[in-house]
Amino acid sequence: MFDIKVLPIDSTKRTNNGSFLQTPFWCNFKSRHGWTYRRFLLELAYKGGEEAQTLTEEVAVLNRSFAGGRFSIAYIPLFPKLPFDVNDVSSQDQTIEFANLLHDIAFALKPELPKNTIAIRFDPDVDFEDFYEMAACNKGMKIVSFADKLGLKKNHVDIQPPDTTLVDLTATEEEILARMHSKWRYNIRLAEKKGVVVKRYLGNSLNLSQKIDRFYELTKETNARDGNSSHAKEYYLDLIKASASELESGADVPVISLYIAEHEGEEIAAIMTLFSRDEAIYLYGASSNHKRNLMPNHLLQWTAMKDAKAYGSPYYDMYGMPPDGENENHPMHGLYMFKANFGGRIIHRIGSWDIPLKNIYNLYSTAEKLRAFWYKKVIKKLKGR
Repeated sequence: MFDIKVLPIDSTKRTNNGSFLQTPFWCNFKSRHGWTYRRFLLELAYKGGEEAQTLTEEVAVLNRSFAGGRFSIAYIPLFPKLPFDVNDVSSQDQTIEFANLLHDIAFALKPELPKNTIAIRFDPDVDFEDFYEMAACNKGMKIVSFADKLGLKKNHVDIQPPDTTLVDLTATEEEILARMHSKWRYNIRLAEKKGVVVKRYLGNSLNLSQKIDRFYELTKETNARDGNSSHAKEYYLDLIKASASELESGADVPVISLYIAEHEGEEIAAIMTLFSRDEAIYLYGASSNHKRNLMPNHLLQWTAMKDAKAYGSPYYDMYGMPPDGENENHPMHGLYMFKANFGGRIIHRIGSWDIPLKNIYNLYSTAEKLRAFWYKKVIKKLKGR
C-alpha cells in the first residue's frame, strides 16, 4: 500500500520541535545510557486510490541490545501519525492504512538495522479522547494484521504512557486556573499561604549536585511508598546538565528543569520537567512522607506550568495516568484524580506495537510479559500495594 524510500541522515533542523522523544538531544542522551540510534528521512508514496500522495517524514530509530549483544530491539517512539486527515477517509479505512503503514515502514527500515534486530517496536503518535474509540482502533489493527498477514503484535507492555492529560497553556493564567477543580486552586493557594516556596534549578546551577542528591533521596522515599522503581542518580544529573551545556553552546534544544518545594528550609517535594517549542512534559516527580498536607505537589505543578507558558510551550503533558480512575475503589484513583483535576484534555494513545523480524521474538515477548507481571502484580502485592 505504501512505497517507502529510506535515506539515512546525519543531522536535522528539528532540534526542538515535535515529540521530545524524537529530538537529537533526547536520542543522544539515551545513547549514553545503553542505546544507540540513527536518523532517517522517509519518503512515503501512498499507492491506494486514484491520486498518488507522497509524504516526507524524519524519524529517529533507537536500538538496544540484550543478552550480551546476541539480539536487539529497534524502538521508534511517538511515530508515525495517522497518514492522512481522519476526516478524509472512514475510520475503518484509516485503520487498514495505518496497519499497513507500520508494516511497510518496518520492512523498509529493516536493511538499515543491526542484523541481530528481532523486532521493531512502534509507539505511534495516534490518540483518541474517547477510550473506547482507542480500543476499537487497536481491535481493528489486530483484525487487519491477521487478515492481511502483516505480523503486527500489540505489545503486552506499553513503553510510553498511553493515557495522559494535556493542560492547554495558550490560555491566560486565570483561564488555566478556572479550568482546574476548585479544590486544586484551593490547594495551590494553601501551599503558598502555609509558606511553601518552589525553587527552580537548571543544569548550570552552582548547587546542582546537592539538589540532585536531594531529588534522588525523595525518589527513593517515593518508591518505597508506592512500590515503583527509578533511574540511577547519574541518569537525572546527566539529563539536566546535558540540556544546559547545549543551550550554553547556542543549540536550540529542550530545557530540562528541576523544581524543589521547600517549607521552613526542608525540601519536601520535587519534579523534573522538559520544555520544548511544541510541548512541556512532566518527566519525573518525588515527594517526602512528611508535610504532604501542605500540598507542595500542587504548587510545583502550577509553577512549572507558568514557566512552560512563559517559555512558549503550547501545552503541559502530565505524562501518564490510569485510563480510568474516577472509581474510588480503583487502586490508582489518587493518581488519576491528581492529574485529571488540573483541567487538561485527557487522551488515550494506542500504545506499543511490534513487528517481529525473527522467531526468537516470541520467547522475548513472553519473558517481557512475565517480567511485567512479576514487578507490577506480584511484587506490589507482596508489599501490600
